[in-house]
Amino acid sequence: MRSDPRDYELVAPGSLQAVLALLARNPGEWLAIAGGTDVMVQYAAGKLPARKLISIWNLAELRNIEVRANEIRIGAASTYTDIREHEVIAREFSMLARAAHWTGGIANQNRGTIGGNIVNASPAADSLPALLAYDAELILVSVRGERRLPYAGFHTDYKKTRLAPDELIQAVCLSRRYSGYVCHARKVGSRNAQAIAKVCIAALGRVASGTVEDVRIALGSVAPVPLRLSETERVVTGKVIDESLVSLARKAAVAEIRPIDDIRSTAKYRAAVAGNLVAEFLNLLKDEKDVSNVLRRWNGVPIDDAAAQILPCCGSRAWAREMATRRPFKDEATLLAVSDEMWRNLIASDWMEAFGSHPRIGASSAHGSSAQQSAAWAMQEQKEVADAGDAVKIALAEGNREYEQKFGHIFIVRATGKSAEEILQILRRRLKNDARAELFEAAEQQRQITQIRLRKWLQG
Repeated sequence: MRSDPRDYELVAPGSLQAVLALLARNPGEWLAIAGGTDVMVQYAAGKLPARKLISIWNLAELRNIEVRANEIRIGAASTYTDIREHEVIAREFSMLARAAHWTGGIANQNRGTIGGNIVNASPAADSLPALLAYDAELILVSVRGERRLPYAGFHTDYKKTRLAPDELIQAVCLSRRYSGYVCHARKVGSRNAQAIAKVCIAALGRVASGTVEDVRIALGSVAPVPLRLSETERVVTGKVIDESLVSLARKAAVAEIRPIDDIRSTAKYRAAVAGNLVAEFLNLLKDEKDVSNVLRRWNGVPIDDAAAQILPCCGSRAWAREMATRRPFKDEATLLAVSDEMWRNLIASDWMEAFGSHPRIGASSAHGSSAQQSAAWAMQEQKEVADAGDAVKIALAEGNREYEQKFGHIFIVRATGKSAEEILQILRRRLKNDARAELFEAAEQQRQITQIRLRKWLQG
């Protein structure tokens, strides 16, 4: 049964002080709403118990992200779009940025707020495990002043918090001290977005001399509240990660959680997945010494950013997206192997997009759009051509035109280490191919170019 709007009162005082005054005057009578993404679901279903709503949407005092020397303060009314698009958050708090990408679709990300997600107190909320792992603190505000408390312990039971009836969350504070940590965030659900998690993890760790120096593991959807696995952390801290420790941590994690059966999953499934996620994180942490700094950072950034960062290595957006989806990668060998797999699974139009990202042999700019990094690599790869004589350059230009007329795309060759004369001979030979044979030969050349560029990319 749908709600009747005549049964509700909605006010928008327009300033934080006016909102706090109203909350103080009638404690417990008013429900503060920002984006209203959860409230509207209850309203539409006729299950919204609150009858007096007070809008805090777009209050300047709550919707800001302040970067300080030692911490970042995220206003409680900051949306998930604000969070996922913020440069410092993406760089230093990648698990939170990734969770912002998971939270609903674009419409929900434009409206949903981090403060609302916290106060709504769902144990399945995507962003809350990241806040636990980062040791977030909350600034609560009322007419009585401010108080600051750790986010850990803010949720006291299912849908219950330590927020007083006359208080609002003003900001979420994250300490800027995790630059040397390995980050791991995963959501297990029917799909990444617009689906509630069956289980999700956010974990941070640091290894020194092969020993776990510090570790923070948080899970969602496995207890009445978002859960920090303090006992599991104790089990692994100070130890060398091996198979026996991973097995022990898996058992400790399963013992700490309290999953339930519901319409999305079963307690048994959640327990198995939680153990697997903890084991996956520890194995990633164990392999940390084999991961370059570039790869380590890239493993943790949101999927759209990850795809954009790796795109110049190939030029195919489908390839870049698939590579970002397959993260995390533990080392160069794994990255290169998956790249080959993804490339071979693409369709011809994706290959064509990659071909079009290159400049013609002997040209200074790409035939289509080309990222600055891709163009810089192309100049390095074609260095021998740039130094060739005029006669060879003219022959290459004529060959390029003939090739494009015959095959409908530019001539692709791995130019690294080849002289202009060698490239010209290859071009003339390949002009004798039929269209199908040439497509696959060009694709193989692109695969080799991508491998070379991935290695350069890993070097930073």
